[in-house]
Amino acid sequence: MTEQPQTETQQPAKNSKERQFKGLSLTERKQLRREKLIEAGIEAYGTHGFFSVTVKDICNEAKLTERYFYESFKKSENLFQTIFLKLIDELQQNVMQAIMQASTDPKKMIESGLSALLTTLKDNPRMARIIYIDAMLVQELHNQATIHETMSRFDRMIHAFVMLMMPNIDRSEREISLVATGLNGYVTQIAIRWVMSGFKQSMDEVLSSCSIVFLSLLQTFSENGQPLKKN
Repeated sequence: MTEQPQTETQQPAKNSKERQFKGLSLTERKQLRREKLIEAGIEAYGTHGFFSVTVKDICNEAKLTERYFYESFKKSENLFQTIFLKLIDELQQNVMQAIMQASTDPKKMIESGLSALLTTLKDNPRMARIIYIDAMLVQELHNQATIHETMSRFDRMIHAFVMLMMPNIDRSEREISLVATGLNGYVTQIAIRWVMSGFKQSMDEVLSSCSIVFLSLLQTFSENGQPLKKN
């Protein structure tokens, strides 16, 4: 049974404190409904794809009326964008945490970071589909530069990763930035193919493929006399 809307016309009490309903204020109830819609969106978009899901489908999944959808979001694309950014944050945090907890040996840092990325995607196929399939096709995310900004965030993360692996690297910031962009694009394309195939190839194979360019980078700078930070 969906939540009934009539209780939501309540106005704040004259003493400026919000009227309570079932122990929750209006603001708290709105936030809970918003979270329900986000969780429903992850389930629906991640299972069926953005273009196969309607606002009604989301509301049915969340057990809310459509009125409550438009209370938080103007349209489906706004909900999808919110979900996309939430999942990107989760993915990025998992990768960064794995890198920071890894040994200071560059090769182990590479393995830990990439393993965290791939494990997160395989363990969360809905997240993987939303980030690496549907998000690339939703024009709204391109119009608002959401995809561009997200890619830039991962560029910066990889840039920081390269500097962490090779603190004494003798290269310009602009060159390192370009290298980071290239590494990001390489891994992104492998991830897209892996997700679209339904994770057909083994994680070991995908990890090895992703690692090649990072290991090549280490080797290149090592041959150029750049000392690598190791245990």
